[in-house]
Amino acid sequence: MRSGQTVAVFGAYGHTGRFVVAELAERGFLPVLTGRDAEKLKTMAYETGWEARSASVDDPAALDRALAGAAAVINCAGPFATTAGPVIEAALRAGIPYLDVAAEIEANVDTFAHFAGRARDAGAVIVPAMAFFGGFGDLLTTAAMGDWTEADEAHIAYGLNSWHPTAGTRSAGAVSRQRRGGRRIVFTGGRLQHREDAPPTLEWAFPDPMGARAVIGEFTMADVVTVPSHLSVPEVRTYMTVEAAQDIAAPDTPTPAAVDDRGRSSQTFLVDVVVRSGDDERRAVARGQDIYAVTAPLVVEAVDRVLTGRSKAVGVVSAGEIFDAPDFLRALSPHITVELRP
Repeated sequence: MRSGQTVAVFGAYGHTGRFVVAELAERGFLPVLTGRDAEKLKTMAYETGWEARSASVDDPAALDRALAGAAAVINCAGPFATTAGPVIEAALRAGIPYLDVAAEIEANVDTFAHFAGRARDAGAVIVPAMAFFGGFGDLLTTAAMGDWTEADEAHIAYGLNSWHPTAGTRSAGAVSRQRRGGRRIVFTGGRLQHREDAPPTLEWAFPDPMGARAVIGEFTMADVVTVPSHLSVPEVRTYMTVEAAQDIAAPDTPTPAAVDDRGRSSQTFLVDVVVRSGDDERRAVARGQDIYAVTAPLVVEAVDRVLTGRSKAVGVVSAGEIFDAPDFLRALSPHITVELRP
């Protein structure tokens, strides 16, 4: 348990933001609810008893007031193409760590490109994509690499039994599609590339009990930004089970529905990571429930480690670079089961 440090949560009233606020409180932090919608903040403050401070990303003074006295800020408000830059600027002015849960590839690229030098020079910590997509895949890939300093390929296969997207996921996806002109994106040859053809449908041999499943190959997620940011791997591919890809593509797929007292949905996931170097292969397998809910222990564990000096780098850094990946994954054991297969 932490000793009452204040952590601001921008977008606290959103689907993921609520999980993050609850996780912070459970671990002894004092959440400050902040975001753009004053009425939603007021309602959430009444429900939870936590302080609320409204702020818009186009009002730097309001952002400064929202972060006043906070030890760190977690940005849960998408689209991150709109919110990340202003909230990072406010965190830099306040001299506090910034973490977000962005799955938007382009927004994460922007964070590395625009803030790496300034954050490093200031000794500041900025951790983008500290979530299920991006940070989690990076931690698993880093742990699977072990003592390897480089690898030829990293494959991250997402075995989701379903994907009921939140309104924020749909909004962020629309922004990303617009920014890339409807093209898809891949990481190959050591760089991000755009393609206009349809992604392939393949078969992936997931560990039991899931087994072989049809997947969308090159269903590219934020891992293609986080993993290559610190690991020498020229080919990073991500895959998604066909059922989940169809869910998120369908306009009438409902939002997540809670099935337990923690607010989690019935969605389950299995993440299968394979790294290859020559003829050698290493693997990491993770299992859990609800990709949105599990983002909360991921980002709150990260905040805890940054604030207690259990981090290894400054600047704009991904999860696998700033944290001891195997140790971090072990700390998630109440929420996620992880198996390393060297």
